[in-house]
Amino acid sequence: MPVDLNGYWKMISNENFEEYLKALDVNVAIRKIATLLKPDKDITHDGDHIIIKTLSTFKNYNMDFHVGKEFEEDLSGVDDRKCMTTITWEGDKLVCVQKGEIEGRGWTHWVEGDELHLVREHVRVCHKC
Repeated sequence: MPVDLNGYWKMISNENFEEYLKALDVNVAIRKIATLLKPDKDITHDGDHIIIKTLSTFKNYNMDFHVGKEFEEDLSGVDDRKCMTTITWEGDKLVCVQKGEIEGRGWTHWVEGDELHLVREHVRVCHKC
């Protein structure tokens, strides 16, 4: 059985995030704002249905999906792109693969102790909540 991700998670660290945004070609003004933020995650997990809300004082982003089912993800408010996204369980880790104009994109979430971890692919970025 996959780990229960339900809960409200406050960010405690954010390593290499500016390098990640540079690799995505995010403009310098948005990068500077984004690196100052410490977004929280509010996760509702019910079976294969998961809602991940990323909350900050600048912009919020909601991701509503069913594990194992590909969907079109609209990231126009994040880094101005759309992609086809599939999220699956690999053991106790929730793994996202995004297909679009930039290959090798995605992320992995997992819980270790009382911390939620997020590693973004393409440029390695580590978040702890």
